[in-house]
Amino acid sequence: MIDILLDTVLDSIKILPFLFLTYLLMEFLEHKTGSKAREHIRHAGKFGPFWGGLLGVVPQCGFSTAASSLYAGRVITVGTLLAVYLSTSDEMLPIMISEAVPLSVMVKILLTKAVIAIISGMVVEFLYVNLLKRREKEMDIHVVCEEEHCRCEDGILKSAVKHTVKILFYILVVSLALNVVIGIVGSDTLESIFVSVPVVGEMIAALVGLIPNCASSVVITELYLDGIIGAGEMMSGLLVNAGVGILVLLRLNRDQKQNAGIIAVLYGLGVFWGVVIEWMGIIF
Repeated sequence: MIDILLDTVLDSIKILPFLFLTYLLMEFLEHKTGSKAREHIRHAGKFGPFWGGLLGVVPQCGFSTAASSLYAGRVITVGTLLAVYLSTSDEMLPIMISEAVPLSVMVKILLTKAVIAIISGMVVEFLYVNLLKRREKEMDIHVVCEEEHCRCEDGILKSAVKHTVKILFYILVVSLALNVVIGIVGSDTLESIFVSVPVVGEMIAALVGLIPNCASSVVITELYLDGIIGAGEMMSGLLVNAGVGILVLLRLNRDQKQNAGIIAVLYGLGVFWGVVIEWMGIIF
């Protein structure tokens, strides 16, 4: 147990500089381009799912929460909202950068998420409007005014430090828990839980991904980097991983039946695309 604890701490300390530099860059992008990206989605109209899927990939603070707020105020459509959710991947990118994952691998994953998000958003939008004959309510700007921010107003350096400390804590906890489980159960046994029965692995990963907390994306990313889950399970979990955006949706959007439907569709899409990726034998 002492060896496991020591290895976990040392491994986490090794990635600390890379983690901080990554968040420093992300904070710079957020402060320089974040508001412009959100404005672009606000005025995207019928091309909302395209821009939502494309811009959602860019690591920006609170992008999914902004999309939830905009949807609650009916500024964007349900297809655009789902596109943002599917393309956002919370803490995946910083962890992969800090773990020295090859750039080509990260680009493939991000591009795959963007393409899936755009296609899914457009299909949902088409079915919602043309098949179900649904129309969104009129814009309610008062709800938009309640938009929750991720409290990144402290300046680039201070915000980067806060994010780094927060995620480093999650990495320590998650890594320690995984190392203990692997030490007790064995990596082969743990891996078999995900791959022994088709689709079950993707369903479990997507359930973990739905947890509105940074820890969920940390768990999924770490499991993938450790080789315990495959590309399909990883993608299922990260596609549905919209962070606290879902909590904001539940708080601001008053139609809880609609909220349940959106979450169910998000989960279904995550499982579906994960199964497709696994079936096609795609490896990143």
